[in-house]
Amino acid sequence: MSQCDIGLIGLAVMGENLVLNMASKGFSVAVYNRTTEVTDKFAEGRAKGKAITPCRSLEEFVAALAKPRKVQIMVKAGAPVDAVIEQLIPLLEPGDIIIDGGNSLWTDTQRREKALRERGLHFFGVGVSGGEEGALKGPSIMPGGSAEGWKAIEPIYTRIAAVAEGEPCCRHMGTDGAGHYVKMVHNGIEYGDMQLICEAYAILKATLNPSADELAAIFGEWNHGELDSFLIDITTRILGFKDHYSDHPLVDMIVDKAGQKGTGKWTVGHATEMGVPLSVIASAVEARILSSLKNDRVAASKLLPGPVTQPFTGDRKALIDAVRDALYASKIISYAQGFVQLGVASERYQWHLNFGDISSIWRGGCIIRARFLNRITEAYRRNPELKNLILDPYFRDIIVSSQANWRRVVQLAVEYGVAVPAFSAALSYYDSYRAERLPANLLQAQRDYFGAHTYERIDKPEGDFFHTEWF
Repeated sequence: MSQCDIGLIGLAVMGENLVLNMASKGFSVAVYNRTTEVTDKFAEGRAKGKAITPCRSLEEFVAALAKPRKVQIMVKAGAPVDAVIEQLIPLLEPGDIIIDGGNSLWTDTQRREKALRERGLHFFGVGVSGGEEGALKGPSIMPGGSAEGWKAIEPIYTRIAAVAEGEPCCRHMGTDGAGHYVKMVHNGIEYGDMQLICEAYAILKATLNPSADELAAIFGEWNHGELDSFLIDITTRILGFKDHYSDHPLVDMIVDKAGQKGTGKWTVGHATEMGVPLSVIASAVEARILSSLKNDRVAASKLLPGPVTQPFTGDRKALIDAVRDALYASKIISYAQGFVQLGVASERYQWHLNFGDISSIWRGGCIIRARFLNRITEAYRRNPELKNLILDPYFRDIIVSSQANWRRVVQLAVEYGVAVPAFSAALSYYDSYRAERLPANLLQAQRDYFGAHTYERIDKPEGDFFHTEWF
């Protein structure tokens, strides 16, 4: 039996689609699933006639792989990953490579990489974005692990990745947990993108009361401009989709309770730990949590009044354009915050992340793929040391030109009683970041008053601290 280029464990939909992707690119793949019936069904179905070798035991699976063996795990994050690794270790040899392609917590990846390195094995945490379709046709891939191990798996992953502007959407991110960390921040930015789109939708509904078809047309038009992206595209399709069971648009029949799997909370939690402002993504996470309190919100809606509003009588097109500008400016802030977080983490863990590479591999295959990622790639290639994306001349000009509309939209949302936590957070971040002086002087005085936490003075050298006996 000829030996396979790579093996994959875990034949759920994502795993199956990645295998089929690899086979379609000319690689031979061994597959194994804990439940043999799943392996057999795949072998007799979607895998039939392809360079895919079904295996019924881990021993058979490992024996089917060419050396150095490359094993990708696609099982549920957490304990199941550790369990599979423990089963694999006795069957592998130094120099073999284990790859976790799930949404694992990056600190788990660091722990696993260190433990396996001590045994002579390479371990990679690989972020894969694009959902089921991306896995099959070409995802964005974010690998983290040793440079030596990357040389062995690079030919496979760069071939199966999406392609944007002639470049594969896959680059080596850095050592140990770098790949899963970048994927985590990607998911956090995804939270922000989705919340901002929902807030634009809410403002338009509250002020203009458009039909679902009119909303679909608005988002469709935006998708032909700077906001061209996968998420705006699917929003257009969703808004135009009719319910099969009623005469209403399907979106209007869906309960307004949002779910989440935890990567957004991980992103916000670690940003807070490192002292990085991540207000847009944090507001998106909190908005999902608040949406889940459906029963409480229904009860409160009967007791807590909002503002008395009048129908909008202004220029409808001007308002639609203003919402578009506010959405774009807020989106820029969200990405700027995400890249600042990546920068701080890169320095802390010595990952040497390349922001131009990161933005370039997000241009295709992944959920946040968008036209404006080309501009982010250009910004970081112009200036790899760029401290904050909004300081780049291109993005600074956009925010300056959008500022009046951005403020108008947030003000209008307040007047109409529409919650826009992400729009507001983005604008507040911009106003705070550009402020030469903030009211934190009063805050420091308060802290010194009740806790003797000390403060610095504007007329003394930085780093000199003082305390006042306020009593």
